[in-house]
Amino acid sequence: MKIDLTSKTAVVTGSTAGIGHAIARGLAEAGATVVVNGRKPEAVDAAVEAIRAAVPGADLRGVAADLGTAEGAKALVAAVPAPDILVNNVGIFGPQDFFEIPDEEWTRFFEVNVMSGVRLSRAYAEGMAERGWGRIVFLSSESGLNIPADMIHYGFTKTAALSISRGLAKRLAGTGVTVNAVLPGPTLSEGVAEMLKDEVAKTGHTLEEAGAAFVKANRPTSIIQRAATVEEVANMVVYACSKQASATTGAALRVDGGVVDTIA
Repeated sequence: MKIDLTSKTAVVTGSTAGIGHAIARGLAEAGATVVVNGRKPEAVDAAVEAIRAAVPGADLRGVAADLGTAEGAKALVAAVPAPDILVNNVGIFGPQDFFEIPDEEWTRFFEVNVMSGVRLSRAYAEGMAERGWGRIVFLSSESGLNIPADMIHYGFTKTAALSISRGLAKRLAGTGVTVNAVLPGPTLSEGVAEMLKDEVAKTGHTLEEAGAAFVKANRPTSIIQRAATVEEVANMVVYACSKQASATTGAALRVDGGVVDTIA
């Protein structure tokens, strides 16, 4: 299968690092014009240059905007008014006990992880439908199904992403626009690497070994018994954005290594 997204423009939110960066690179490799997004202009510029170095000839641009705010979403839409592909990847996470999470932290997680995707999808989906083709992908998580006791505020936002993607797929029925959610499991992104750095320093293990130990201890239902790479998650997203994925919509596409112990 050769995925060719030449002539398509893709917006990937939160794409200066981690899974988002891998997705942006994967879409660039497939020929799409890719818009890299992050909050800080210097981080956006660095990410654009990194992808350009890895994918010579890639058509890239960067837009710095804080998508945890309505103003930031408006700024991105003004800069890129009519993309063909939207990947709602931007998100924040971090362990915190339920009884210690203040209201403002619940609101912050909701604004970044949920409302960013709502606002951009609302701004872009109608244009996609009018043109008869479009792809919208929400990055959910296995934590949206298997809510972690130490990150309830994160888990609920990922459950919300599942609901929104399914409902929006129905709303756009018959338009040629597909909407899907991708559910990664533990993944060796920069954020996870930061979380594991003390373990790496203490044990002398590689990041991959520390990731595998974390998965076995905290996600024992994992079938692959290791953390995924960001590229493995990006591969699923790129497929969901492809022309070949035209009959895949309203789906929860799991890249969780089998952590969620169900057959559907």
